[in-house]
This record gives sequence, structure tokens and C-alpha cells, in this order.
Amino acid sequence: MKTIYLAGGCFWGMQKFFDQFDGVAETEVGYANGPDFAPSYQEVCKNSGHAETLRIEYDPDTISLTALLEYYFMVIDPLSVNRQGEDSGIQYRTGIYYTGEDQLAEIKAVWTAQEEKAGAKLAVELEPIRNFFSAEEYHQKYLEKNPGGYCHIPRSFFSLGQKG
Repeated sequence: MKTIYLAGGCFWGMQKFFDQFDGVAETEVGYANGPDFAPSYQEVCKNSGHAETLRIEYDPDTISLTALLEYYFMVIDPLSVNRQGEDSGIQYRTGIYYTGEDQLAEIKAVWTAQEEKAGAKLAVELEPIRNFFSAEEYHQKYLEKNPGGYCHIPRSFFSLGQKG
């Protein structure tokens, strides 16, 4: 198994989106790459410096990092700074936070293709994961528990790749 951390705006939709794909073994929403303390949701909303982030455990023999990143770029605006959909603030910044140098070549290949497609420098952070703190339980699988909850990702995207 491998791990990648993706910040893509509100983490509720990111989790629901990535949970649908074969090879994604586990996801967890949390707060990443901010100061080295476990914040509460209220602190994150008051600019603690953490990004709402999704931890993805995946089987690279079933789904590649390239595929995960291509899906990621489908559901974010890579040119937007500290905003996705109606959500704005530093916690909604976008970022790819890798766990090992061995992931960089694959990440950079997708990054370069996305930058060429956008015709501009991406506003997506690309750096190693420095820290990750699990979000409160009520945030985990939030859109499963609250199907009417807000998300910047179109609902039709939640059924692109049915597991099984």
C-alpha cells in the first residue's frame, strides 16, 4: 500500500469522490501542513494555517498515483488560490503532499501536463507531508451521513468509478 495526501478544498467531497475508486483502500479527512499542533475544526476555520486534506491509502497495483492525480485535477480549480467553489480561506487551498521522493517523478509528470493544459502556473502546493491530524469523527464520511451537504464537486462525479 502507498499513501498520498490531497488538499482540494472542502474535504467532505474529496473523500466521497475518492472512495468510489477500486484500489483506494482507505481514506481519512484531516488537517495538514500547518503548524505542528492538532487543531480543532474551529481553529482551522480561524486560519490556523492547516489545509483540509484527504489521506488516501491506495494499492498501486490496482490504481496508479497518476490516475489518482488525474482524478484530483478533475475536481479542483488548479489556478484558484485559497478557494474551491463557494469555500474560501487558507484551509481550502489545494496541495499534493507526498510521502516519499519515489512519488515525485509520477507527480511531476501529471503536474507538467496540467500546467500545459491550464496555460498558467498552478496554484497547487507540491511538497512533502509535514504533518496530518485526523479531523473530528463527524467530518469522516460526512456526505455519506449527510447526503444533502454542500460540496463544490458536482454530484454526478460521485459515480464515475463504482467499486466492486
